[in-house]
Amino acid sequence: MKSYLTLTNEERRAELEPLQAQYAKVRECGLKLDMSRGKPDPTQLNLSMDMLSQNPYDLIYSRKGTDVRNYGELAGVDEAKELFGAILGVPMQNVIMGGQSSLCLMYDSFIKALVLGVYGGSKPWGQQGHLRFLCPVPGYDRHFRICEEFGVEMISIPMSPTGPDMELVRQYAESDPSVKGIWCVPKYSNPQGYTYSAETVRAFAALKPAADDFRIFWDNAYMVHGFREKDDELLNIFAR
Repeated sequence: MKSYLTLTNEERRAELEPLQAQYAKVRECGLKLDMSRGKPDPTQLNLSMDMLSQNPYDLIYSRKGTDVRNYGELAGVDEAKELFGAILGVPMQNVIMGGQSSLCLMYDSFIKALVLGVYGGSKPWGQQGHLRFLCPVPGYDRHFRICEEFGVEMISIPMSPTGPDMELVRQYAESDPSVKGIWCVPKYSNPQGYTYSAETVRAFAALKPAADDFRIFWDNAYMVHGFREKDDELLNIFAR
């Protein structure tokens, strides 16, 4: 197909007419589609409605006396850590409340690994030459954009209803020290909605990466109201 920029006025008019006919046909369907990205369901928005009817001054101070309307404690307010510790099945001391989306936290962690290295004294990723990252596909484009922004080579890993192809993950991770990590959305993965099986999660936990600074970016940003007790095993394999 020729570029629109190179078409004559007559060719453009000829191209426009069928497109306008298609547009009119779609409008006749009377569709009312909400294509907003990541928009919460009304049932989620209604979860906190009862809180708004309470005396606000009963809610603004933590047990330690911290005014939670202002800057909080570095690792998060204890009450919030207890809440999510119970959901994840881990001690509250192992929970950090970041105050941002999981994507922002992962972006920040990725940059720190590039500039400072990961904990344990490893050399910063940015000083190690060519870097590679494992990317389950189809996957979350925002994860891939982070790699793209910093010039990190992306290796496609096929996805299935039980999670990434773990044999391929193992081959790359355990043979190549330039492979520094993998993006994972283990529950209701974007875009297919797959949830990793217990076998897949165990395979991740059993990896022996060639790089001692290999990291699994575990984007477990599922909604609390969707949590089910049978998910405990999946969460606890990594959380503990």
